[in-house]
Amino acid sequence: MKNLFKMSSEERSWVLYDVGNSAFVLVMVTAIMPIFYKDIAASHLPNAISTAHWGFANSAASLILALLAPLLGTMADYRQRKRLFFLCFLALGLSFTTALSFIVEGQWLLCLLMFVAARVGWAGANIFYDAFLVDVTTRERMDSVSSLGYALGYIGSVIPFLLIIGLILKGGLSGGLPATETRIGFVIVAVWWLLLAIPAMKNFKQRHFLPSTATPVAAGFKRLWHTLTDIKKHKQVFLFLAAYFFYIDGVGTIITMSTAYGRDLGFDIPLLIAVLLFIQIVAFPFALLYGRLALVFGTRNMLLAGIMVYCLITLLAFLLPSLASYQSKTMLFWIIAFLVASAMGGIQALSRSYFARLIPPQRSAEFFGFYNVFGKFATISGPFLMGMVGGLTGDTRWGVLSIVVLFVLGAVILGKVDESEAQSD
Repeated sequence: MKNLFKMSSEERSWVLYDVGNSAFVLVMVTAIMPIFYKDIAASHLPNAISTAHWGFANSAASLILALLAPLLGTMADYRQRKRLFFLCFLALGLSFTTALSFIVEGQWLLCLLMFVAARVGWAGANIFYDAFLVDVTTRERMDSVSSLGYALGYIGSVIPFLLIIGLILKGGLSGGLPATETRIGFVIVAVWWLLLAIPAMKNFKQRHFLPSTATPVAAGFKRLWHTLTDIKKHKQVFLFLAAYFFYIDGVGTIITMSTAYGRDLGFDIPLLIAVLLFIQIVAFPFALLYGRLALVFGTRNMLLAGIMVYCLITLLAFLLPSLASYQSKTMLFWIIAFLVASAMGGIQALSRSYFARLIPPQRSAEFFGFYNVFGKFATISGPFLMGMVGGLTGDTRWGVLSIVVLFVLGAVILGKVDESEAQSD
């Protein structure tokens, strides 16, 4: 926390926004909203149908952003545009997160439409928020600032989450989630997000930008086409994005599939929730540690170290079902959770700051649009690979082991990235 007070007002505002928006992921995407949708909004639908609809909604939100992000980024790189786009998507996310508190039983379609709009708003604002990293700090401080944002973001997501869990427990779980208390929880997420976004709304200034144009949309299409047809000019950037696609796919697959894998092994829901909170809390100091170690050993080397930790996680997860006793499995599951927490924040934070140093600062929104695209589409191949291998072998753990291929490919490609050469791109 001392580092936070030593920062400039713009750096501090940037970090605090990470603290605010992280609650959306934990509450609205991961923990509470999916259950609210299943138990209340879609309570009259068969389980298989409601689950399929939830999957389609999440895929739709990711696809919308993946298709729009590069073009939005090119348009946002002109003077004062980045802040405008950030505020518009922030307003979209806040509005529909709040609107979800009005959903009543049976309104499954309206619920999904509002959720897609809220998630598009959250993810869209993050494109421009990430792109502001080049404006709020220096190249030398990017690793530290990005790491502190991720670190405090983990704690920032836990505070409103625990408050909402307290409300839900007070309302009682005998008949499922208490609807009124859960709806109040959505408002808490929106208020928490808004309050911690106010400094960013006031202090963000676009210091790097392209000369103004009277036709930003047409110019955006033209620049996007030139970038795509002249990848050689930005070889190091796209080499990194290729590496990022593979290793962040592995990270995302482990996060996405871990709960289902835990249930397959017989772990109960209270244990899985406890593990989730443990990871959020332990990830806080390790994200900071990765930022400090990057100053000593280099950002790319710390990213490679994080990838190696995830390779070990994959191997341990493969061995987990072979243990004889429930106690042994539980102990190893906690060890795996600790390793995930130790590397998760660091690898995400340093990926963001390393990429920010590779790109032309005056085109940060455009290139972070590509960063978002690679991150979004990376969530597809990992779960598919795990499911395909697990289905062919008839054993889920072989599907888990297959994820190590993604980390190895990511590490090999990342080893070819030359940051010094990117400066001439």
